[in-house]
Amino acid sequence: MTLYKNKYRIESARCPQWDYTSNGHYFVTICTHNRQHFFGNVIVGKMQLSDIGVIVAQEWQKTPHIRPNVQLDEWVVMPNHFHGIIIINNPEETFRRNVSNTKNETTQPETNNKSRLKPNSLGSIIGQFKSVCTKQIRKIGFTDFCWQTRFHDHIIRDEKSLQRVRQYIINNPAKWELDRNNRTNIRDVPMKSL
Repeated sequence: MTLYKNKYRIESARCPQWDYTSNGHYFVTICTHNRQHFFGNVIVGKMQLSDIGVIVAQEWQKTPHIRPNVQLDEWVVMPNHFHGIIIINNPEETFRRNVSNTKNETTQPETNNKSRLKPNSLGSIIGQFKSVCTKQIRKIGFTDFCWQTRFHDHIIRDEKSLQRVRQYIINNPAKWELDRNNRTNIRDVPMKSL
């Protein structure tokens, strides 16, 4: 934690050397606040979605329709979290900077200082997904629903890692009893004294 403008802030969990708008496969995990079970139950190794879980699944599947530079790979909605592989595949872009307009003025690309997130970055994609889900979920009466403030990501760098992550996602419901996100597995462990 660092102090910034008299407020503490948590450092970003993102890899500082990585451009999260760049093409690639990303494994994301998004949890509910306090890992509350909102999305359904695992019954005999299969996920049974609640109404909220259905919203999360539907909104995730809309992502590539909203953002043509995004594709989805394996994903699963679990009782209190979501795992998915998202593929960012930006076409090669050509930018025209310093283009003259009809008044012979030079125009620069607009900058938006409202958010630190770059458009079409992994963070902006996940932020939009979480926001839309929250609005839809609260609209059906679950006003206490909240996501954890951040999300976990892993940059998938090769085919072996991609296959391993896919298998992890596929097997996640069957291994729910052992899952670290399963609240029944979270135990209060006494702190060791120094």
